Amino acid sequence: MKEKILGGLETFAKAMVQPLMYLSSAGILMVIGVLLTNDMLVGLLPFLKWEPIQIFGNLIYNCVMAIINNLSVIFAIGIPAALAKKEKHKAALIGFMSYFIYLTASNTMLTSLDQLAQGSEMLGLIGTGQATILGIQVVDTSVFGGIILGCITGYVFNRTSQKTFKGALQIYSGANFSFICMFFMSILFGVVMNFVWPLAQQGIASLANVIKNTGTFGLFLYGFLERILVPTGLHHLIYTPFQFSDLGGVLQVGSQTVAGAYAIVMTEMNLPVERFSDSIYYMATGFTKMFGYIGIGAAFIHTAYKHNKKKVKAAIIPLIVTAALASVTEPLDFMFVFCAPLLFVVHAAISGLFIALLKIFDVTAFCGGNLLVSIIMNTTVGVEKTHWPVMMILGIVQIIVYFVVFSFLIKKFNYKTPGREDDGTITDKEKAQKINLDKDIENIVNGLGGKENINTVENCITRLRVNVKDESKINEDVINLTPNSGIVKKGKDIQIIFGLHVPDVRRAVEDYLEVC
Repeated sequence: MKEKILGGLETFAKAMVQPLMYLSSAGILMVIGVLLTNDMLVGLLPFLKWEPIQIFGNLIYNCVMAIINNLSVIFAIGIPAALAKKEKHKAALIGFMSYFIYLTASNTMLTSLDQLAQGSEMLGLIGTGQATILGIQVVDTSVFGGIILGCITGYVFNRTSQKTFKGALQIYSGANFSFICMFFMSILFGVVMNFVWPLAQQGIASLANVIKNTGTFGLFLYGFLERILVPTGLHHLIYTPFQFSDLGGVLQVGSQTVAGAYAIVMTEMNLPVERFSDSIYYMATGFTKMFGYIGIGAAFIHTAYKHNKKKVKAAIIPLIVTAALASVTEPLDFMFVFCAPLLFVVHAAISGLFIALLKIFDVTAFCGGNLLVSIIMNTTVGVEKTHWPVMMILGIVQIIVYFVVFSFLIKKFNYKTPGREDDGTITDKEKAQKINLDKDIENIVNGLGGKENINTVENCITRLRVNVKDESKINEDVINLTPNSGIVKKGKDIQIIFGLHVPDVRRAVEDYLEVC
């Protein structure tokens, strides 16, 4: 039973990685867009004001944000493709269609029950518990909805895509039958989420008064919940009431009443007050984005196996810059939230702790934007009003805390964070071993018990991962006729370590299985 559970979790983790593998490239592109359009840089480099450059920068930024804002769609497509044992392209297409059906079912229920929320002019649907996805207004399940539906689609596809019918019903065999099953599953999922998810939203919203009335601990709780709920999308219900309603404070300016942390901070920027009011702490959700993710990324690079460090650096550094300069953290968050949930809990706790420390050390600096914006705003307003040098010291301390704590926990529990997906035993000599893709592939297939014994063939960064029907048919001596760095057997799951050229080996095995 334990082996089955662990196998399922490993399969899920591998499936989660596939939709995220392009986000490092997207992150570096976003940084380019941010830098080209940043007001400070534009002021320092006047040539950036040239309209074609500004248009180009906005195009890059907005197009990458379209990907970030639709991660739920990407998960709904990518996870079924990763989970499918055969005909992955069909599983991906069914996943996409299922997601549309789910969205439409959710919207239809909201419309029928007259529950469509009306967005405000300033915030749109933020804080209402609903969102517009692909032009359809639905209950906002964020990426959680796409992940759950993607897993359902992958499971259903593997169970139904080999079903065959006879006679006139033959046309509904295979993937067509999978689509029919998912059509009704997606409708059911949309209806159920419309009733279940608002209950979760209400529970989160009820914590707002607890946060407001418990002082410094409330700030810790505020920061903790804002981070821990990111994967569910419910974090909006934490910060929105404080930043945009009277929960975040009320300021009287002459005959005008200003409510909400965001409006209060923007007003106090131009008032002759000695310091910002305590409302500014509700804007401090950006503190960890500016500093903490530097420590997280550095820990991932530090703990990656030696032979993977260059690859991890290339993937992680753009995402660190994206978090600090663009305040977009999802690409890094989803690299460890599922493979190391304890790390994410610790991450949320550290984030909440440092918001509380800002209060303890009487730091009223603006931490709500990206690092460049924060530096500009705080230096403009002045040290007396913000105590921003102390903020920078706390930022450096937070980087160190994240680096030390994450590095320790990753090594202690051997978490499979980026660059640690294998046992790290591959040497330079082993990487140099060459495989004859014409001759040696036959040894691999025969050693695995032949074509009839192989269920699925996949790969991670360094390993060929094969699921077989009967593990007793495995012949390691035959497999070892092909150069490899080790064989790992976990029941019916067989892993053969080939190194970074394993994608070539997987493709060769797949080609051999098709023709033999």
